[in-house]
Amino acid sequence: MSNKKFHLIIFGCQMNLSDAERLATALKQLGYQETKSEEEADLIGVVACSVKQTAVDRIYGKVRNWQLVKEKRPLITLLSGCVLEHDREKLKDKFDIFLDIKNLDGLAESIQKAAPEEKLALPSFFDIQPSYYSKYRAYVPIMTGCNKFCTYCAVPYTRGREVSRNGESIIEEIKNLINNGYKEIVLLGQNVNSYGLDKIKAGEKELDFPQLLTKIDQLGGHFWLKFLTSHPYDMSDQLIEVMKNGQNINPYLHLPVQSGSDEILKKMNRHYSVESYIELINKVRQAIPHIAISTDIIVGFSGETEEDFQASKKLVRDLKFNLSFTSQYSQRTGTVAAKLHADDISQETKKERFNLINNQIGENAKAYNQKLIGETHEVLIDAVNKKENNYINIGKLENYVAIHLASKEPLSIGEFYQVKITQADSWGCQAEILQK
Repeated sequence: MSNKKFHLIIFGCQMNLSDAERLATALKQLGYQETKSEEEADLIGVVACSVKQTAVDRIYGKVRNWQLVKEKRPLITLLSGCVLEHDREKLKDKFDIFLDIKNLDGLAESIQKAAPEEKLALPSFFDIQPSYYSKYRAYVPIMTGCNKFCTYCAVPYTRGREVSRNGESIIEEIKNLINNGYKEIVLLGQNVNSYGLDKIKAGEKELDFPQLLTKIDQLGGHFWLKFLTSHPYDMSDQLIEVMKNGQNINPYLHLPVQSGSDEILKKMNRHYSVESYIELINKVRQAIPHIAISTDIIVGFSGETEEDFQASKKLVRDLKFNLSFTSQYSQRTGTVAAKLHADDISQETKKERFNLINNQIGENAKAYNQKLIGETHEVLIDAVNKKENNYINIGKLENYVAIHLASKEPLSIGEFYQVKITQADSWGCQAEILQK
């Protein structure tokens, strides 16, 4: 078994990346070695995303190639991640293994069925130590699933209801990461704000999210602490206060709004109004004036009128989001929206609205970034490129703003540096290094 190799293909969000890190560990514990080459792999695993049809279409394209490979040599194919029942039915005969990502303890048995000669065993999902893909940034899942049932979203059907991870286990994992020199910790959940509520409601003694965030923040040492993703409905005053007073908590908040129209928000089943969202953003900015706020916007949702879209554009302008993960609505079979509403907005209109929102975000970002000129900030270096006789070092500030630094010698990837902002545009800022 020691010569067997695996290759993972990851679609979608950071949660899927985190899941893949645990899947990689599980496969290594079963004797597989990781390879970056599909051609070398004896097992190819896909961690799927059902949010967009394009991601699913790419899986179908891969499957056709793997079927040709299987005619020439043994190959085990595995499908996991977020997969709607509709897609699972269509794909089940095209993969050797379908694995519920929450049940990695079933991986050994599944591989044995595909390769009966193997004798294997594994622990449960959250007990598996991840094979982190970064040596300085770690994505730490604190929960899985979602209870919100937004009509466009597949998560409650692919990952199930919210299940919170044991708080002690989370804190222990992060302690080890800090001791091993990790600089950035990102807590993950479909709705981190509701962390712990499932256990508390069941009568178990567990931390809620503000309490968990406080304990992690106070672990000692210097590191960046972020979390993804928050839902406006569960964004509490207590959480805002914790963010305001945090020692290591970054001044950055990702708070998806999805639309600036109350009518569209109702169709999406988002559980809040535009007015309440605006009040929430104002409350956050009053508590943390220098905070950077990003959001999610879906354009072209079923029935979105020009008036609805203009309301979204106005909201983006008025609230001055400096980053938006904007997407064109993609109807997914199996979601409530697909059953209740026609996908009646043309692709041309979706693209036009997508560009208009992103143009407005660009204006917002430029205005935000230009206010940083002359300020001193900490940057975490992510990449270094050589350009003629200089090096261009690329990183991010604590508020998620991109930074480019020119230097005669390369800076160290995964290290903090103090910099002074010298120029700014919508894409980010240029800076000069002050000291490490």
